[in-house]
Amino acid sequence: MQATDSTVELTRPALAGWLRLQQTGGVGLLTAHKLLERFLHPQAIFDASRSELLEVVSARQADALLAPPSGAAAACIDEWLDAMLAWQAQPGHRLLPFDHPDYPDHLRHIVAAPLLLYLKGRAELLACRAVAVVGSRNASRQGVLNAERMAQTLSDAGVTVVSGLALGIDAAAHLGGLSGPGGTIAVLGTGIDRIYPARNGALARRIAEEGCLVSECPLGTPPSRDNFPRRNRIISGLSRGVLVVEAASQSGSLITARLAVGQGRDVYAVPGSIHATLSKGCHELIREGARLVESGYDVLQELQMQADAEAGARGRFTPDDSFVDRILDAMGDDPLAADLLALHLGQAPGELQGQLLALELAGLLERLPGGMFQRLRV
Repeated sequence: MQATDSTVELTRPALAGWLRLQQTGGVGLLTAHKLLERFLHPQAIFDASRSELLEVVSARQADALLAPPSGAAAACIDEWLDAMLAWQAQPGHRLLPFDHPDYPDHLRHIVAAPLLLYLKGRAELLACRAVAVVGSRNASRQGVLNAERMAQTLSDAGVTVVSGLALGIDAAAHLGGLSGPGGTIAVLGTGIDRIYPARNGALARRIAEEGCLVSECPLGTPPSRDNFPRRNRIISGLSRGVLVVEAASQSGSLITARLAVGQGRDVYAVPGSIHATLSKGCHELIREGARLVESGYDVLQELQMQADAEAGARGRFTPDDSFVDRILDAMGDDPLAADLLALHLGQAPGELQGQLLALELAGLLERLPGGMFQRLRV
């Protein structure tokens, strides 16, 4: 992968190439990465001949890539570019494309890595040893206390704490991370200029000053149920391991933990009462092989053991086979919106997002611009 100069901000032409690749109809993240493997950077993709593109993509995708934006689409891209360049020019703001030398190496090697990262704050934290600390939004008082203390222990040892800026466990983890030299990274499910939930606005501002805010979402992106499961792959992708402090059996934190397994990360879980709803998710993870931990020191010990024995590649995450065929059969061969797919399956749209993300990361389907999904024939 050809790298750009780490000391230079993204120019308008370079940024235009990444934005055009993101917005090309029928081309999702998985296809974009196949193209980058072949052509190294966006402009080379758009300069390629049709026959060269057909070595990597379908005829329909090649035609979409060869058609330059025009009319309203071109005007829209120009507006986005103006906004992104103005945002990048502000102190502490950075845009990191996938081929940039400062793009976090841990994240670069996950399936469907973001093409472009928006950063606000201490970008150097993305290169530090990190652990994700996640859990329930509706956490117990004890769970919040556990999360903050464990995060502080990690931060005091120089480990950066990564979480998702949600209420409950996430917020407590960020506070614990801010209290030590390790610091904290908050991965957003909105545009980096939009803070959600609003109740964490003061915390987000503090993280922007003392830690780092990260998003792959375009500026102005509002909260959406589709974005939060996807941002979880970044939380785990930036981390050496994922610590789940409290989680119900259907918690989004379990998505993060299972993505972590697929990315070759370790998963740690804090046990609790067999009668507590917020312990059931952690107990489920422990039964699946997560390491049982009771303190931040336990996590640090596991990290040291991991460092001492680093290395064999782990198996990639695969989704639940019992549901895969139903989803793929319902999709057919044409792009389909998630809401319509949920209707066909008789499934709540919010519950379907985790399954769609798992199938995307397994290379069985692809998310397209506009929230559409396309089945991939393998």
